[in-house]
Amino acid sequence: MKPTAPFIAFLLAAAAVAQDRPIAVINARLIPIAGAEVPSGTLLVHKGKIIAAGATVTIPPDAERIDAAGKTIMPGLVDTHSHIGGISGADGSGPIQPSVRVYDSLNPFDPGFGRARAGGLTAMNIMPGSGHLLSGQTVYVKPRPISRGKDPNTAGPTIEALFIRDAAGKPMGGIKMANGTNSIREAPFPGTRAKSAALVRENFIRAQEYKAKLAAAKKPEDAPPRDLGLEALVEVLDGTRMVHHHTHRADDIMTVLRLQKEFGFRVVLHHVSEAWKVAPEIAAAKVPCSVIVVDSPGGKLEAAELSWTTCAVLEKAGASVAIHTDDWITDSRLFLRSAATAVRAGFSREGALRSLTIEGAKMLDLADRIGTLEAGKDADFVILSGDPFSLYTKVEQTWIEGVKVFDLADPADRLFATGGFGAGNAVVPYMCCAEHARGEEFGQ
Repeated sequence: MKPTAPFIAFLLAAAAVAQDRPIAVINARLIPIAGAEVPSGTLLVHKGKIIAAGATVTIPPDAERIDAAGKTIMPGLVDTHSHIGGISGADGSGPIQPSVRVYDSLNPFDPGFGRARAGGLTAMNIMPGSGHLLSGQTVYVKPRPISRGKDPNTAGPTIEALFIRDAAGKPMGGIKMANGTNSIREAPFPGTRAKSAALVRENFIRAQEYKAKLAAAKKPEDAPPRDLGLEALVEVLDGTRMVHHHTHRADDIMTVLRLQKEFGFRVVLHHVSEAWKVAPEIAAAKVPCSVIVVDSPGGKLEAAELSWTTCAVLEKAGASVAIHTDDWITDSRLFLRSAATAVRAGFSREGALRSLTIEGAKMLDLADRIGTLEAGKDADFVILSGDPFSLYTKVEQTWIEGVKVFDLADPADRLFATGGFGAGNAVVPYMCCAEHARGEEFGQ
């Protein structure tokens, strides 16, 4: 699959606007994730990539210099589990629908993307909901600003401009699965946890059989009729599509691990409210966890024993840990606070920083492109007013591939950071309200 014209246009426009000259952000405290913190250093980027990051960096004479004295720079934040974009997924016709693609329902003008940039997010996994055993294919995106067609130098108003693509130009993504109480309801949905697992097992066996028939076909006419759902499950079996699995209770977590062992698919466990009960088993299975950290009580009964210590317990057991927002459960603007809460409960500072960046990148198969400040990686970074885990720290700027996409000093961006009238409404106001709501700037 070749990259689409809008996607190519976006890349060309971004390079033309911001990357004709190298950009050197100087005198900043650097948190590269890949190495020790640098009290005062330089981040050099050019043509969407990081050229160098460290205490001693040779700055080209034609570089634009940005003085970030007193500021902190870290890699752009990676959210492994988000629902922004006004998404929908599978419907009520059945509990397992792998042919559904969440990006066919994404609204690129959704104000959630503005809030994500305000929170320092530069990559995210957008998923359908968890009301099904399998609710569809997820998509990995960068929340790049989208034009409404007013600026001929930017990409058109389509979701394609946000995709993270593989080497062949195909949009990258996983598949969303769930167990527990969400999918237990009237037929055709399962009525028990045991029936839920049985349905999943039956569908993976069908996918194995479909794969075998495709392999055995000597010529096209011998192949079985095309089945979009089974094609997606074959990608799961082949390991080219990651399973992102909603699960809360310890017994539900262990059910996922049994199915993973039986069918050999790659999986990330999401939420894992009771992972602290089975942390050694998770670590032994070498399965990573994407944890939700909430700072207020409430929610579903199966999450009643959620603990702030989960990240710390998993870390001690040797499991890989990322943190996610599940936005709107946690607002994307407050992503740093989730990790700070985990630190307060015993998670190491290093582990918490990694959970926001490189560990999430690994879970999205993007560790070679994002997650650290290293030469050759995408120039995705965040400029903070102070320490990442200080209550008083603000996200001042967010950059994606060398392009500044959020600036707290810009009133239009500040609206998404602080909230207020217009921050959550994607509709352009008219008449008397326009001058106050700055509606003409939404999506820019």
